[in-house]
Amino acid sequence: MDIEGLLKADSADELREIKIWLFRENMRLENERREFEQQKDKFLRERVKLRDELDTLNRRTVQERKRLKEENLFFDKKMAILQDGFRQLEEDRKRFEQEKKAFLSMQQEREADRIGDDELAALLFRSARNPLALRKRYRDLIRIFHPDNLFGDEELALSINREFLALKEQGSERA
Repeated sequence: MDIEGLLKADSADELREIKIWLFRENMRLENERREFEQQKDKFLRERVKLRDELDTLNRRTVQERKRLKEENLFFDKKMAILQDGFRQLEEDRKRFEQEKKAFLSMQQEREADRIGDDELAALLFRSARNPLALRKRYRDLIRIFHPDNLFGDEELALSINREFLALKEQGSERA
């Protein structure tokens, strides 16, 4: 209905129908206004909730970025320490190789200069001229170089035994 139609109403029934229609229309508009207000309140609550969630997410993001930055710095420090350690290990390895070469060359020089056990045994018995001195020298040398002693040498003891027997046989052949 329109307003002009309302104003032209002639009868009381028409007016009553118009009043009822106006009442219903007023109620419908009031219900729509309440629904609109409810929707508006709901929207505002959701908006506030969304804003709070965004703020929380932003704070978390800032904290995570800060944590990641700290972890990256920590990782960089660890990496620098590891690289320094590897560099030091490489230097130690090179120094060890040099020392090993020097030791091996020194050991080879000693091997070349070393007197054999048989030659040493002969040298140890050189001043023993008679059988009594020979036996005394033998006992003294065996006490020193016997393998059961702390600094004993089995190969040298065997060489001393061989040299003693050889010199003993030479002495018995001369007599």
